[in-house]
Amino acid sequence: MSSWLQNILSKIHELATLGRVRFTLKAIRELTSLDLTIDQEDALKILVHLASTDFSAKIISKTTGEWMYIFKPEVGSIVLYIKLILRHDCIVVSFHEDIDHENIN
Repeated sequence: MSSWLQNILSKIHELATLGRVRFTLKAIRELTSLDLTIDQEDALKILVHLASTDFSAKIISKTTGEWMYIFKPEVGSIVLYIKLILRHDCIVVSFHEDIDHENIN
Protein backbone atom coordinates (compact mmCIF):
# COMPACT_ATOMS: atom_id res chain seq x y z
CA MET A 1 0.00 0.00 0.00
CA SER A 2 1.32 3.43 -0.86
CA SER A 3 2.28 5.67 2.05
CA TRP A 4 -0.16 8.44 1.09
CA LEU A 5 -3.07 5.96 1.24
CA GLN A 6 -1.89 4.63 4.60
CA ASN A 7 -1.75 8.22 5.88
CA ILE A 8 -5.26 8.95 4.58
CA LEU A 9 -6.66 5.77 6.16
CA SER A 10 -4.95 6.52 9.47
CA LYS A 11 -6.45 10.02 9.50
CA ILE A 12 -9.94 8.71 8.65
CA HIS A 13 -9.68 6.03 11.36
CA GLU A 14 -8.49 8.60 13.93
CA LEU A 15 -11.20 11.16 13.13
CA ALA A 16 -13.96 8.53 13.06
CA THR A 17 -12.79 7.07 16.38
CA LEU A 18 -12.88 10.56 17.90
CA GLY A 19 -16.31 11.23 16.39
CA ARG A 20 -14.93 14.14 14.37
CA VAL A 21 -17.01 13.33 11.30
CA ARG A 22 -19.64 15.54 9.70
CA PHE A 23 -22.17 14.36 7.17
CA THR A 24 -23.45 16.68 4.47
CA LEU A 25 -27.22 16.89 4.17
CA LYS A 26 -26.90 14.88 0.94
CA ALA A 27 -24.98 12.13 2.73
CA ILE A 28 -27.53 12.00 5.57
CA ARG A 29 -30.37 11.63 3.07
CA GLU A 30 -28.49 8.87 1.25
CA LEU A 31 -27.66 7.11 4.51
CA THR A 32 -31.28 7.07 5.65
CA SER A 33 -32.48 5.79 2.28
CA LEU A 34 -30.22 2.72 2.31
CA ASP A 35 -31.96 -0.66 2.42
CA LEU A 36 -29.71 -1.49 5.37
CA THR A 37 -30.56 -0.20 8.82
CA ILE A 38 -27.50 2.03 9.09
CA ASP A 39 -27.42 5.22 11.12
CA GLN A 40 -24.60 7.74 11.58
CA GLU A 41 -23.11 5.71 14.44
CA ASP A 42 -22.94 2.65 12.19
CA ALA A 43 -21.41 4.80 9.44
CA LEU A 44 -18.66 5.86 11.87
CA LYS A 45 -17.88 2.19 12.54
CA ILE A 46 -17.65 1.57 8.81
CA LEU A 47 -15.21 4.49 8.47
CA VAL A 48 -13.09 3.16 11.36
CA HIS A 49 -12.77 -0.17 9.55
CA LEU A 50 -12.03 1.10 6.02
CA ALA A 51 -9.14 -0.82 4.48
CA SER A 52 -6.83 -0.15 1.57
CA THR A 53 -8.78 -2.74 -0.42
CA ASP A 54 -11.87 -0.52 -0.06
CA PHE A 55 -10.14 2.44 -1.74
CA SER A 56 -11.45 3.23 -5.21
CA ALA A 57 -10.21 6.65 -6.34
CA LYS A 58 -9.24 10.17 -5.42
CA ILE A 59 -10.63 13.11 -7.33
CA ILE A 60 -10.43 16.87 -7.04
CA SER A 61 -13.59 18.72 -6.03
CA LYS A 62 -14.76 21.06 -8.76
CA THR A 63 -16.22 23.30 -6.06
CA THR A 64 -13.38 23.59 -3.51
CA GLY A 65 -10.30 22.20 -5.30
CA GLU A 66 -9.76 19.73 -2.43
CA TRP A 67 -8.99 16.05 -2.75
CA MET A 68 -12.00 13.79 -2.29
CA TYR A 69 -11.44 10.14 -1.49
CA ILE A 70 -13.79 7.41 -2.69
CA PHE A 71 -14.12 4.10 -0.89
CA LYS A 72 -16.29 1.13 -1.76
CA PRO A 73 -16.51 -1.21 1.23
CA GLU A 74 -18.81 -4.20 1.20
CA VAL A 75 -21.32 -4.35 4.04
CA GLY A 76 -23.30 -7.55 4.05
CA SER A 77 -24.10 -8.12 0.40
CA ILE A 78 -24.12 -4.42 -0.51
CA VAL A 79 -21.20 -2.41 -1.85
CA LEU A 80 -21.30 1.11 -0.48
CA TYR A 81 -20.02 4.25 -2.18
CA ILE A 82 -18.43 6.63 0.33
CA LYS A 83 -16.92 9.93 -0.79
CA LEU A 84 -15.22 12.13 1.79
CA ILE A 85 -12.98 15.13 2.28
CA LEU A 86 -10.38 15.47 5.03
CA ARG A 87 -9.93 18.81 6.74
CA HIS A 88 -9.58 19.28 10.51
CA ASP A 89 -12.41 16.77 10.54
CA CYS A 90 -13.79 14.24 8.10
CA ILE A 91 -16.64 15.41 5.88
CA VAL A 92 -18.72 12.65 4.35
CA VAL A 93 -20.06 13.96 1.06
CA SER A 94 -21.74 10.77 -0.22
CA PHE A 95 -22.81 7.57 1.48
CA HIS A 96 -24.99 5.32 -0.66
CA GLU A 97 -25.18 1.97 -2.34
CA ASP A 98 -22.82 1.62 -5.30
CA ILE A 99 -25.53 0.53 -7.69
CA ASP A 100 -23.45 -0.21 -10.76
CA HIS A 101 -20.04 -0.50 -9.07
CA GLU A 102 -18.74 2.41 -11.14
CA ASN A 103 -17.48 5.79 -9.94
CA ILE A 104 -20.64 7.75 -9.18
CA ASN A 105 -20.03 11.40 -8.38
